[in-house]
Amino acid sequence: MSDVHMKNKEFFSIQLLADILSVPKRSIEGRVKKGLLVPHPETGLIAKEQVENFNEIKMLDESSWEDESSIVPARDYKLVELFAGGGGLAIGMEQAGLKAIFLNEQDKHACNTLRHNRPNWNVVEGDIAQVDFTQITEEVDILTGGFPCQAFSYAGKSKGFEDTRGTLFYEMAKAINILQPKVFMAENVRALLTHDNGNTLETIRDVIDDLGYKLVEPKVLKAIFYMVPQKRERLILVAIRKDIADLVEFKWPSPYKRIMTLRDAFFTGELYPSDVPSSIGQKYPQRKKEIMDHVPQGGYWRDLPDDLQREYMKKSYFLTGGKTGMARRLSLDEPSLTLTTAPAQNQTERCHPTETRPLETREYARIQTFPDDWEFQGTMSAIYKQIGNAVPVNMAAAIGRSLVRLLNDIEKIK
Repeated sequence: MSDVHMKNKEFFSIQLLADILSVPKRSIEGRVKKGLLVPHPETGLIAKEQVENFNEIKMLDESSWEDESSIVPARDYKLVELFAGGGGLAIGMEQAGLKAIFLNEQDKHACNTLRHNRPNWNVVEGDIAQVDFTQITEEVDILTGGFPCQAFSYAGKSKGFEDTRGTLFYEMAKAINILQPKVFMAENVRALLTHDNGNTLETIRDVIDDLGYKLVEPKVLKAIFYMVPQKRERLILVAIRKDIADLVEFKWPSPYKRIMTLRDAFFTGELYPSDVPSSIGQKYPQRKKEIMDHVPQGGYWRDLPDDLQREYMKKSYFLTGGKTGMARRLSLDEPSLTLTTAPAQNQTERCHPTETRPLETREYARIQTFPDDWEFQGTMSAIYKQIGNAVPVNMAAAIGRSLVRLLNDIEKIK
């Protein structure tokens, strides 16, 4: 696809259209077979005017991103962040204008990254269970963080949030109980919606209510809609303290006007003012590289000749299921698949689109929309892990601006 097409957002690949509309690829292929969608004869791409009646496409056309980009805090809002990791969420909140006064993270390499890039941030390294939150004497406007998803053995509201003791969500709840921020935002994996048959989320709802907060109906946000060249999804929970909850309304961020692809991530353009710098990265063993050479852009193990499929997949060759992450090469004209904590894992291969190698660390960082001047600390595997676990910066900033708008509305009440 030409860069002109991408810039004018005139065409979508079948896979990208499926991602935008949240339907399986075969559903779009079915429309093509019935003649409801007609791909371009040379490129196989679908012209935008064929799908502009879909809500998701209208949403891109009616984007308020530009207006929301001008939202600024009415005053310095103080932020406490838990489970800060390598800084994706923290940078986004900073870009939205929030002032971090306290960040907690257990991983030493991630803490070194935070301190190296922001020497003025108060980074508290160590187990959250050992942190004394009473030492924070300033009034906290907002608390954020992504707690790991764990099952609870919670039976009704007998002891309130004490029932979740032993989990990391309990530690976050404890901090909220002590600090009493006006608003808190927690992010998690999409799977939390259905975790333990929905019991985990139900417990979280009960605890939030018990803490004296009103939960906005949780929403799964897709990173591709927020200027992020990656098909990542995160469940976002926003809760407002009950004494102000009925006086304000939280509005979710508007999507950006178009979908960013790996081409946007790696080359000079709208996302970055220069091509991606070279950096350290994993390497393939020689035989794996020879096999991966045969995988086309956007392809995977099924695109290999049968003898190489058998050699590469071994016993997995005979198992059912798509295993679409195996021997996967990314495509320049689509967003990346969700990054994991390493680019060359068996089930989640992330091969460069045009070179036969795993993605390098700076390429990883760009797919997560980290600024090029954000320098990660630690071993190569520690760097991949920090980037792979992060909230994409541009999505965090979009959420941050929505939170600033909410805090501004709360400020007007006062």
